[in-house]
Amino acid sequence: ADLKTFSALGVYGMSVITAITAQNTRGVFDVREMDAAIVKNQIDCLFDDIEINAVKIGMVSNAEIIRVIADCLRDKPVQVVVDPVMVSKSGYHLLRPEAKDELIKTLFPIATVVTPNIPEAELITSTRIETLADMELAARSIYKQGPQQVVVKGGHLSDAAIDVYYDGSRIKHLSGTRVDTKNTHGTGCTFSAAIAAHLARGYPVAEAVAHSKVYINDAILNAIDLGQGFGPTGHFYSLYRRAGMFID
Repeated sequence: ADLKTFSALGVYGMSVITAITAQNTRGVFDVREMDAAIVKNQIDCLFDDIEINAVKIGMVSNAEIIRVIADCLRDKPVQVVVDPVMVSKSGYHLLRPEAKDELIKTLFPIATVVTPNIPEAELITSTRIETLADMELAARSIYKQGPQQVVVKGGHLSDAAIDVYYDGSRIKHLSGTRVDTKNTHGTGCTFSAAIAAHLARGYPVAEAVAHSKVYINDAILNAIDLGQGFGPTGHFYSLYRRAGMFID
């Protein structure tokens, strides 16, 4: 989802592999973590060769890898989007329980923006989130953990698709159209990758978040009915449309 998003939004994406998963539209069935040393080497190789404008951090399942990533990025003049991936859509736990505190303590302070969904925000803050007001409180609480800005994604609330953005001084609501579809595989990854892409292109954080909200809404509207479970979002909808191509 990340590389598709980067390509769709006109930036050149590069991957650092932190884990290999066995998954399909029905769920995640197995995870194999990479050795922390090869994670470090991947990061160092890219920074040694290419000017990098933004980094998106997604699934990092253990504390050692989290520390390595933080050490590699801490002194780099680069904007960092942290998407604290903890549990897959199918319920598979992707972050070891003992690594949660390390994620908060080590990665949040180097983050330009953190983008938890409601279940992740509940785990981070140890509070129940059932209303928009709860989301606002969670955003303020997460901000105190060190990131420059926070977006709490509201897709898991039943009534509206509203995200809460907080920059330390103001709360902003980002509204979107709730789409009645099961094809939402990778929506959180796509949204955070879109923020990173817009930051790399020079947008201020608030604008990057707003543009990314529009992009993910349209990608869900153009989701692909693929597989037997949660199908993927349509990352290249605008490119296909301009080319007169459609995925059936």
